[in-house]
Amino acid sequence: MSPGDELAERFRDGDDRALRTAYEQYGGAVLALAVRVLGNRADAEDVTQATFVAAWMGRETFDPGRGSVLGWLLGIARRKAVDRIRSTVRDERISDTVRSLPPPATTPEETPERVVDRLVVADALNRLPGEQRRTLELAFFDDLTHPQIAAVTGLPLGTVKSHIRRGMASLRRRWEVDGAASGPRSAGPSRAL
Repeated sequence: MSPGDELAERFRDGDDRALRTAYEQYGGAVLALAVRVLGNRADAEDVTQATFVAAWMGRETFDPGRGSVLGWLLGIARRKAVDRIRSTVRDERISDTVRSLPPPATTPEETPERVVDRLVVADALNRLPGEQRRTLELAFFDDLTHPQIAAVTGLPLGTVKSHIRRGMASLRRRWEVDGAASGPRSAGPSRAL
């Protein structure tokens, strides 16, 4: 059995010393590939770390019959680097979209009642599923239109509208229950939003 085969076997068996050895032997090559693909060392170091974490977590998928440990690691690194590029492009697109939006409208001075209403609405919002909550926050707190929300979130326009409609229905039901329990404060969620 060659030293490379022995390392591969120990790695697959979960020997953490094999992980350290693999990093010492192949970390430089993985980093070099990541630097070449990404063009900057900081991102390449992150990709190198992510590569070894992914390799360790998925070590049972390594098949020595299909190639070497180095080839397997470089394949993982290439995918991680491409994912990093896609993420960066997506983040830049979102930032550009947000920067192109008009500044938010100024709000009138907050009264104590409006502050309390906002807290009640915020609590109700926190109980909604993540995407519904995000679309409602963008619509009402950031004063974005439905197409702007679709651009910022990457969701289809119809999904944005559905999330807002369902979220508002949930908030309305919650407000009506809370409003009935607390008396005259049942003016509805639109007042606080």
